[in-house]
Amino acid sequence: MGTVGRRDSLFLMREADERKTRAGPGSTGEGGADMEREHARDRDIPPYRHRTLWVEEPARRPRMPDPVRTAAVRAVLMIAVTMVQAMVAALFTLGGSWLALPALLCTLASVVAATWAVLDVWVTRQVWRQRHGVVSVPSSSARAARELRRARRPRFP
Repeated sequence: MGTVGRRDSLFLMREADERKTRAGPGSTGEGGADMEREHARDRDIPPYRHRTLWVEEPARRPRMPDPVRTAAVRAVLMIAVTMVQAMVAALFTLGGSWLALPALLCTLASVVAATWAVLDVWVTRQVWRQRHGVVSVPSSSARAARELRRARRPRFP
């Protein structure tokens, strides 16, 4: 029985106890002392409340912009492939296989590509921040774009 089943059975047991309490000790044939002992034992259990399945929690950090996230995913995949290739090259070398040299060369090329992917994440992040006005310095292209949008906006008297 899962957690939901246990909760439901607790709810049904409490409902039955409440009905017995409302009916009184004489109607069910049980003594009032037994009922009071039962309720004293259950007082520390909080009442059952219906909880939703999905609880929305605020994010600790804001979500990464889409281009930056795409570049980050690409970099992580490249790094994972590089690590697998390095392990394959090491195993071929330990096994004395003729495939060790081609695997090593592929691993070196993959290391270069993975480094490029990590630099791409960094550059994409910096470009996004500058274009969208996160960095507010005189050389920012965001300020010029904002002034251009203001100039295009129709002015009403």
